[in-house]
Amino acid sequence: MSTDTERLRVGTRASRLALWQTNHVIARLEASWPGLRVERVPITTLGDRMTTVALSRIGDKGLFTRELEDGLRSGEIDMAVHSLKDLPTELSDGVAISAVLQREDARDVLISRDGHTLDGLPRGARIGTSSLRRQAQVAGLRPDAALVDLRGNVPTRLDKVAAGEVDAALLAYAGLRRLGLESRVAEVFDVGRIVPAPGQGALAVQTRAGDDRLAALLRPLADEKTWLETTAERALLGHLEGGCQVPVGAHATLDATGAFHLVGLVASPDGRRSVRRDIRMQVTTAEAARTCGVDLAKTLLDAGAREILSGIRLTPLSRAALEETGR
Repeated sequence: MSTDTERLRVGTRASRLALWQTNHVIARLEASWPGLRVERVPITTLGDRMTTVALSRIGDKGLFTRELEDGLRSGEIDMAVHSLKDLPTELSDGVAISAVLQREDARDVLISRDGHTLDGLPRGARIGTSSLRRQAQVAGLRPDAALVDLRGNVPTRLDKVAAGEVDAALLAYAGLRRLGLESRVAEVFDVGRIVPAPGQGALAVQTRAGDDRLAALLRPLADEKTWLETTAERALLGHLEGGCQVPVGAHATLDATGAFHLVGLVASPDGRRSVRRDIRMQVTTAEAARTCGVDLAKTLLDAGAREILSGIRLTPLSRAALEETGR
């Protein structure tokens, strides 16, 4: 496939982490296809503008992705790089996921001002996170803590911890590792203690649906193991109709023999009620991974998740109201 002098435009959010992720994809593409040249196109999303409203209140499934998808459909860009956990489980018309790259460490971590672990934080400590999933699980582990909604990119949240606005904050380990900030981590949470978000740690590249040439260019970047794991996680989330408003965790692991283990969690925001189940099966295809995710979602619903979810659905602000607030 000749790529000499070909130029592609890649849409990206403008945060430090988003740019790292996009630069990583570009470097992989250019290494795979000598002669290919790729241009970054920064695009601001609604989520980037709405930094003072809780994610659970926004409730928009395309919060960090819609403007990038609009750019694909209009031809402004040829592909877009996302954190997979930001992508809705139901993709918009006219776009497709053409590659999911090998996943970074999917676990959550604690950053604390004085280096304390979660158990070592003083009683009543202020713990910041914008994620209902993290809030719910931390509330179950430390019911005495004061949970604070904490928005902003990774460096901003670290600065808020250092400045004493909160005593600690929960973040994704993957982002810190990608930015070389692992030294700030006070504790890494095992999946058995805090279940990560579906798709956490994985990068996805979107293209226009049916663009077979771009899909072929991206094929060397795709990681089959990560694709199968995250397909199951997203199928679970999709069956539960989850998003920013619902405390849902899911994490899958696949070994070389095809043995697949998926853990799922649904919790109430106050952490007082939670349902955690897991499933083990052989998985070698995306369809089997989807079946695994849906089956575990059904098990969670029957075990009490249905009642939890019915009690915590929030009424999100309308897109028009959010746009007005973000101006």
